[in-house]
Amino acid sequence: MTRRANELRPIKVKRRYTRTSPGSVLYQSGNTTVLCTASVQPDVPPWLAGKGKGWITAEYNMLPNSTSPRKRRERDGKVDGRTTEIQRLIARSLRAVADLVALGERLITVDCDVIEADGGTRTASITGGFIALVEAMNSIQKELPDPAKYPLLDSVAAISVGIVNGKPTLDLDYEQDYAATVDMNVVMTGGGRFVEIQGTGEEATFSDEDLDALLKLARRGIKDLTATQKDTLGKQWPF
Repeated sequence: MTRRANELRPIKVKRRYTRTSPGSVLYQSGNTTVLCTASVQPDVPPWLAGKGKGWITAEYNMLPNSTSPRKRRERDGKVDGRTTEIQRLIARSLRAVADLVALGERLITVDCDVIEADGGTRTASITGGFIALVEAMNSIQKELPDPAKYPLLDSVAAISVGIVNGKPTLDLDYEQDYAATVDMNVVMTGGGRFVEIQGTGEEATFSDEDLDALLKLARRGIKDLTATQKDTLGKQWPF
């Protein structure tokens, strides 16, 4: 069945996908599948030690057969520029909705491993990574400096939009992304505030009207993704 330009791809989320992480979800958006796990360590990076606040970081990786042809593994701590950019984006997005002082001196790492890639891996990582982060936060709430003060201020999700065949389109898969004359990744809070906008004309330019149409479409997508996050977490939804 053909998807309309303003529709998200089908989303499936499976919580508690692994037994060893306090937060873990298998997040599927169409044919893109990402395993998001969140771990907690009782310390912080050396530059934050003694400052009374925690930290949230992220790592992103594409498994060898997530794409065709096979992607070589990144070894010995060596990551390419794209990987570095994406994991920094994921971490920034999650920290944007966090109260790091309320978290206390502990480090949460959100790992996003792409099992299958068909466009939108970074946006799926942020949206699924937030669910894993909430699970991890809930697992340590009683250990926080003030258990009554929840260390997340809002939810966060991300979606891609673009102009494909002259039409604003939501949630681009690989073929749509390849064909897009403009593509954009938008990160927003559940409350409707922007965290980050990454937009590029692919050998093209775009107008104010194009930008407005894309942001309106992204806002609609984020609203639906937030509802999915809320439904997935159920009684654990913190807001």
